[in-house]
Amino acid sequence: MVEVKEEIVPVAGPVPAAGLSIGEAAQRTGVGIHTLRYYERAGLVITPVGRTTGGSRRYGPLDLKWIVICTKLRATGMPIKGIRRYAELVAAGPGNEQERLELLEAHRKAVREQIAALETNLELIDRKIDVYRGHLAAGEADRLWAPIP
Repeated sequence: MVEVKEEIVPVAGPVPAAGLSIGEAAQRTGVGIHTLRYYERAGLVITPVGRTTGGSRRYGPLDLKWIVICTKLRATGMPIKGIRRYAELVAAGPGNEQERLELLEAHRKAVREQIAALETNLELIDRKIDVYRGHLAAGEADRLWAPIP
């Protein structure tokens, strides 16, 4: 049995022993039904999602926590391939923590590089805003660059 110990995985309310339907799981996690099915098809789940005798999906507490983790990793820009690899490592159980750490550290490095690029771009935008404000305040807005017809 895989256990997910994440402090930042809020999933409101208890989950019945029979689990939640796909619609209920979507509502609890804030993820669409199509996304839940995609996560399963893409190999992002760490345990097989339960099924009723009729074949309907039933999501337990671990499933909900993991869906939230996947969603948060995706929101950070982690590629599906990276999330899939992380899920594979978690599903494999203990013994690969170093590889998990390396995967997360590499992703953190990529995110920091993106943040640095965004900060540089924000500085350019701030300079352009200052130029426009200065020209507008001086009544010289007509001297701002414009394409020649």
